[in-house]
Amino acid sequence: MDQVHVIRHQVLVFGLVFVVAGLAFKLGAVPFHMWVPDVYHGAPTVVTLMIGGAPKLAAFAIVMRLLVDGLLPLAIDWQQMLAVLAVGSLLVGNLAAIAQTNLKRMLAYSTISQMGFVLLGLMSGVVHGHVDAATVEAAYSASMFYVVTYVLTTLAAFGVILLLTREGFESEEISDMAGLNQRSPLYAGILALCLFSMAGIPPMVGFYAKLSVLQALLASGQTPYVVMAVFAVLMSLVGAFYYLRVVKVMYFDAPLTTTTISAPLDVRMVLTLNGALLLVLGLFPGGLMSLCADAIMRSLSS
Repeated sequence: MDQVHVIRHQVLVFGLVFVVAGLAFKLGAVPFHMWVPDVYHGAPTVVTLMIGGAPKLAAFAIVMRLLVDGLLPLAIDWQQMLAVLAVGSLLVGNLAAIAQTNLKRMLAYSTISQMGFVLLGLMSGVVHGHVDAATVEAAYSASMFYVVTYVLTTLAAFGVILLLTREGFESEEISDMAGLNQRSPLYAGILALCLFSMAGIPPMVGFYAKLSVLQALLASGQTPYVVMAVFAVLMSLVGAFYYLRVVKVMYFDAPLTTTTISAPLDVRMVLTLNGALLLVLGLFPGGLMSLCADAIMRSLSS
């Protein structure tokens, strides 16, 4: 009977590999990431904005339903797979982004690295096969918080790029952002807030999102998880380079054109509100984190 049980488990894990591979493709995790930079770069900016937003929330929901709700007894197996995906995404996403000159392509590789943090949160909910309510809530709510705040950041960033493109100024290259602060301090400020948040610089919400995931990893007390937390911090430092490079171009390089940028009042209000949320949620993250924790516990208890 033991041999039969082992064989059944092996077959089940074999099928689980394909499930995780499909989920990784939806998230854009390494090594199923090659479509992300090509689609982000080649698609119109409005399409890129849509792809970088709602589908990430949907993918996270699918991961929760399939792996956490449906396959939690196999957590030891799929956690190892998520660990490999997370490390690969953080490494490839951040290193490849450094070499990019196209802003949309750079943000695509940034997305890959950001999904690495999401996977780190998802893999830290179960420790040694034991399900603890506090650990589960902290880990999965941190991962959900990360996805929600990342989507808010992405919408604002691509919203600014879309606005500049609509004004007849192709702003897909990083060099096209030169002197943006001199032409439009508002939009340069909003994009800078987005980049600071993605880099995890306090007091932006991206800092708290990364911190909550790292806390979930460290809470496990396992040496491999602690090593991955250190690795994630190092990769965040690498990522800060290409984010701050764009900020430097916007604020310190000479503008390529003197054309001013204008937009309807409603567009300015939406972008300003979105940018302000990144700062406000970074200063007061408790409310959104509580909502995420409540949603996770309701999902697991249903």
